Amino acid sequence: MILCLLRHGSTADTEAHRYCGASDLPLSPAGRAALQGLRYTAPPGARFLTSGMLRCTETLDLLFGHVPYETDPDLRELNFGVFEGCTYDELKADPAYQRWITGDNDANIPPGGESGNAMATRVLTALQRILLDGRDTVAVVHGGTIAILMQALFPGENRNRWQWQPRCGEGYWITFSGTGPAWSPWAPDAAEHPTE
Repeated sequence: MILCLLRHGSTADTEAHRYCGASDLPLSPAGRAALQGLRYTAPPGARFLTSGMLRCTETLDLLFGHVPYETDPDLRELNFGVFEGCTYDELKADPAYQRWITGDNDANIPPGGESGNAMATRVLTALQRILLDGRDTVAVVHGGTIAILMQALFPGENRNRWQWQPRCGEGYWITFSGTGPAWSPWAPDAAEHPTE
């Protein structure tokens, strides 16, 4: 089985370094331009999957054309609650924000949002469904989502979330075999990968 993970293109909030998780934003003009004309070689016959967020479905359409796809909301980014759409500079003096970013960042819950642990639980539940399905899958999702999946699949690499999180429009090609999963970066117009 092959699982291809691809981060959506950039949005206006991504470019402004704003917290953007549950906000359903489109790609920005710059985000669309960066993806325009790129093509990724997907595994033959793969199913396509998104989180259902507009920025993901627009990315899928730009990179793969009008292909049928499924959605799984469990693959969405973290819900930042009241901090959605804000930057660090706008929030740094807010006591609620300071409480959220201090201490156990996975357990802390932003007001009106969800904890990193809750996000990881739902993302890994979605991964189990993907693996049980067994079909080659291309998932156009979010940076935080991809980081959680890669940390779970490759714990021996000792990478943190920021080290696993790909840039917008980039991702990973993961091959599952009897010896376990193996990954490589997934780039536009990449050389063909062997299928298992």
